[in-house]
Amino acid sequence: MNYRRLSDPNAEYTMRDLSAETMGVTNSRGPRDVEITDVQTTIVEGNYPWTLVRVYTDAGVVGNGESYWGAGEPEIIERMAPFIKGENPLDIDRIYEHLVQKMSGEGSISGKVISAISGIELALHDIAGKLLDVPAYQLLGGKYRDEMRIYCDCHTEDEANPDACADEAERVVEELGYDALKFDLDVPSGFEKDRANRHLRKPEIDHKVEIVEKVTERVGDRADAAFDCHWSFSAGSAHRLARALEPYDVWWLEDPIPPENHDVQREVTRSTATPITVGENVYRTHGQRRLLEEQAVDIIAPDVPKIGGMRQTRKIADLADLYYVPVAMHNVSSPIATMASVHVGAAIPNSLAVEYHSYELGWWEDLVEEPIIEDGYAEVPERPGLGVTLDFDAVEEHMAEGETLFDEA
Repeated sequence: MNYRRLSDPNAEYTMRDLSAETMGVTNSRGPRDVEITDVQTTIVEGNYPWTLVRVYTDAGVVGNGESYWGAGEPEIIERMAPFIKGENPLDIDRIYEHLVQKMSGEGSISGKVISAISGIELALHDIAGKLLDVPAYQLLGGKYRDEMRIYCDCHTEDEANPDACADEAERVVEELGYDALKFDLDVPSGFEKDRANRHLRKPEIDHKVEIVEKVTERVGDRADAAFDCHWSFSAGSAHRLARALEPYDVWWLEDPIPPENHDVQREVTRSTATPITVGENVYRTHGQRRLLEEQAVDIIAPDVPKIGGMRQTRKIADLADLYYVPVAMHNVSSPIATMASVHVGAAIPNSLAVEYHSYELGWWEDLVEEPIIEDGYAEVPERPGLGVTLDFDAVEEHMAEGETLFDEA
């Protein structure tokens, strides 16, 4: 075994190497005779900085993917490019594990590295579907449904005003056609004494209950309404808030406490009849395992381009199904990763909905040539791969400053 500096992208590590060269994998006959030639990224400035990923092959087939938003993703993907060039894009699982192994010293079990790997994994599903002439959901085992329910993450200029939230809920249902909504509860109430300690005083809880009461009463049975806390509260405060919300028709209460301590999460969930949802900040099946095995969640909410990609999300959904836990996919992405989530949602039995976070962004759907959401639902495409085509003019128009448009082919 040769030992080289870890900074060398072509280093041979002491860990197992899952590259085709060391595994004895050969490319032959038909779609097997394809190799990855390049990986490129471009950041689009939406309501988040979306990192779009393009994986190129010597067959002229290109796959589109997306990794979770934020700084560092393009640099990590560039770092991984030498590890997948020359690999067959159909070997999705092996390439995924190969990247996890190669990047293990840089934190590949969570965070930015696994979301960068996820972006490549989405693009590989797009390529594989195009090479085999099947939609991506078919690569995950087929579909349970022809359309995927979309829940709209709603916002107002006066986000702490319960009446404003109720007005927006009604508008989104009546004018935009959604029958599933989500609002934030970690908003200022005006009664805070010290937000750093995560403690909620009774007036703060009363304010949050008023938001929930007015939103749920306004939409009635026309829509389901969930509420997000963004990991903001202490265990005791989360318990008190969840109990106070029990009289109302809450679809779920999301991330009421920080995500690290699964023991506390289990106790909060078991202490209330209000459905509790977590999962977007817990990575891969390994991270989600205890939440599900210990029944510490009522609904699991993985984010496809963040927590490990399409196949990891499918595996999480299979584990959740053993405990009869539904899946509501968190999603703050461009149309690329949104459609990847739709394919996953179509392929799993326990899927509730996929989030849509850009309803106020007028050009979101312009990034692709095909329509995505209509009347609160996304049709599952029958086109090969992810079934969406990037509009390069729209991508270029909305690229972040300093970014370069990737090659079309």
